[in-house]
Amino acid sequence: MFFVDTLEFEGLGNRSYLVGGPRAAVAVDPPRDVDQVIAAAAKRGVRIAYVAETHVHNDYITGGPELARITGASYLVPAAAHVSFARTPVADGDTVTVDEGLVLRALATPGHTPHHTSYVLEEDGRGAAAFTGGSLLIGTVGRPDLVEPRLTEELARAQHASAHRLADELDDEVPVLPTHGFGSFCSSSQAEGDATTIGRERTANDALTLDVDTFVAEMLAGLDDVPAYYAHMGPANAAGPAPVDLTPPGRADAGEIAARLAAGEWVVDLRSRTAFAEGHVAGSFNFEGDGKLATYLAWLIPWGKPVTLLADTPERIADAQRELARVGIDRPAAAATGDPAAWIREGERLASFPRARFADLAEVRGRGEEVAVLDVRRDSERAAGHVEGAVHVPVHELYGRLDEVPSGTVWVHCAGGMRAAIAASLLDAAGRAVVAVDDGFDAAREAGLTVTRP
Repeated sequence: MFFVDTLEFEGLGNRSYLVGGPRAAVAVDPPRDVDQVIAAAAKRGVRIAYVAETHVHNDYITGGPELARITGASYLVPAAAHVSFARTPVADGDTVTVDEGLVLRALATPGHTPHHTSYVLEEDGRGAAAFTGGSLLIGTVGRPDLVEPRLTEELARAQHASAHRLADELDDEVPVLPTHGFGSFCSSSQAEGDATTIGRERTANDALTLDVDTFVAEMLAGLDDVPAYYAHMGPANAAGPAPVDLTPPGRADAGEIAARLAAGEWVVDLRSRTAFAEGHVAGSFNFEGDGKLATYLAWLIPWGKPVTLLADTPERIADAQRELARVGIDRPAAAATGDPAAWIREGERLASFPRARFADLAEVRGRGEEVAVLDVRRDSERAAGHVEGAVHVPVHELYGRLDEVPSGTVWVHCAGGMRAAIAASLLDAAGRAVVAVDDGFDAAREAGLTVTRP
């Protein structure tokens, strides 16, 4: 018998796996903070004998080298991957024995990257689970455009072939256990569902139901924006990431917070968007700790800019620090917790701005008031319909395009409220009058606003 433990990282939309038998296990695509994998192995009472990477990741920093160093495990990395550290190169068909009766077989599945490799766990000679990384996902596949633009179509065709190879070699009941596809921008489209099998994918995945030309055309037409920080992940992973340091950052008082803001550094408030709107340090930005913190903060912040974190509790700071380390934002410059009133100097006041619903916007427009509406959703979302007259600047571009936002009070919205809160904080820090629309986009039409297509 074998076990599979799933380590879920909702902020990045990824999963890692620990799989093995009674005595030994292999960690597949481990996160930067490897203590979680070590704890999972300790709970099972097994030794981590192997660490396996499906590919050089573009969306997070791997913990593979550090986990292999700490545990003494063999570090399996696709042989064709260009890396600068010692590893055990694996090629198509290579096998390792994880535990008695459990063999891990490498299966070349190029497409997400040229060197992408899936791993099939075989129990007593039969396929029992497929760890597909960024190849076959739940209802979709990994995107092929993150390596080199000139290779995108070639890799898209390779994804189609790799999906068919997995389907041809494995039985219907074999579970498909991907790394991406749970909100990750490494997925070519957002997956639906939480679990799948080869048999289910045969009937539900475009890579297995469409001919290659149709599949490639449709996938390339639907590719979404690429987070800017992805440009830093691949090189860091190829070089071999340094061990993560999760010791608490130094405590910042009101004077230090003000000084860091004056120096042009980022001060990030992790509290809820409701609490931030009610009162915050002027000039700070709101990235909710419960939202997709790592994705959006890493996407927007100028790379290498020092960041100070503000939160209700030390636990929130620690959680954010761990999540940010996964995308290469290694050490907060400082942190502060507790009552926001303690984050400002004597004589200063907390800043604030109003929140509203689409019904409030409709009411204001109904009175004939001229207000600027800013849509900060991605291009693909706007293409499905937008509020008539709304200016469009995706949130990940807003920091560099603030001068394009119309004058006057700005009503800013997204699809649900989180990104609107980020955008509102950016505008507020720039001295703009802003109203954050905290509402689902479906409510716009229900409120009587005209929703049109581009």
